[in-house]
Amino acid sequence: MNIVLLGPPGVGKGTQAQILAKKLGLKWISTGDILRKEVAEGTELGKKAEKYMKEGKLVPDDIIIEIIKKHLSSSGVIFDGFPRNLSQAKALEKIMDVDKVIFLNCPEEVVIFRLTNRRICVKCNRVYNLISNPPKNDEVCDVCGSKLVQREDDKPEVIRKRFRVYNEETKPLLSYYREKGILYEIDASGEVSEITKSILGVLNE
Repeated sequence: MNIVLLGPPGVGKGTQAQILAKKLGLKWISTGDILRKEVAEGTELGKKAEKYMKEGKLVPDDIIIEIIKKHLSSSGVIFDGFPRNLSQAKALEKIMDVDKVIFLNCPEEVVIFRLTNRRICVKCNRVYNLISNPPKNDEVCDVCGSKLVQREDDKPEVIRKRFRVYNEETKPLLSYYREKGILYEIDASGEVSEITKSILGVLNE
């Protein structure tokens, strides 16, 4: 099964993708993590993407497509953060079939509250929330002991900008996949476990 998770920034796509990948035996493909890895390693693609990411803008399609191609698997996958617009969706269709698209819907103010409390491990990329899922020790990863940081794009002013970009470029995907009959909407404003349960219910239909 090939699954796409859609939704505004900070809605919980990454959290759900990790859980579902483990439960269903799928390969988790997070464009955000892949992009940050390219930036950290100083690759040519990373250098091109970095200037867009720092400004809270979407990275151009051609850069995203090239990175995605490097990480595709013949086994089932779950996409987190891809596709982000119609051209990416059509490019993905040329590579593989998408079975179901899950739209995680959540109000902007709820997302802002979540993201301003989010921290990321600089080494293993594990995600924490200081309110709902805090580390055992302040600002230190439970798994590898590395420092936790707040991403530049998790600051309120950047989050609001990301929401505007999302509404302009990504929302049209909802109509596109709805017309194909593979779009399913989930309320993502509740607890993580309840959201997972709702998604699994859709996937098991």
